[in-house]
Amino acid sequence: QVQLVESGGGSVQSGESLRLSCAGSGFLYSKYCIVWFRQAPGKEREGVASITNEGETTYADSVKGRFSISRDSSKNTFYLQMDTLKPEDSATYYCAAAFGNLYGRLSNLCRRFDPAEFADWGQGTQVTCSS
Repeated sequence: QVQLVESGGGSVQSGESLRLSCAGSGFLYSKYCIVWFRQAPGKEREGVASITNEGETTYADSVKGRFSISRDSSKNTFYLQMDTLKPEDSATYYCAAAFGNLYGRLSNLCRRFDPAEFADWGQGTQVTCSS
């Protein structure tokens, strides 16, 4: 059973940084796509960054140059470094995982940022950025 546990959220001022972590367990496949999604009240869930098992990364335009996704493969732990935070970054942040045997399919899935394509989710961590 796949488990994903996020941590690292908090309250910061505009321009400050946070680093989120997503600790994964129960991974049965070596090929995966991990996506950080976020959802603000009254808004749809949106993908902000993704990484594949081969280290391929994708970012939403709204966070390019400010957010960075990385991983520690030995620990199945994934990070989202968020710099120069803005009030509009305030949301609950979730990590989600998809697995499979076909890397091409996973790579495409990782670029689409479609929450409907992910079955495994963490519980979320709250990020609040005030001006």
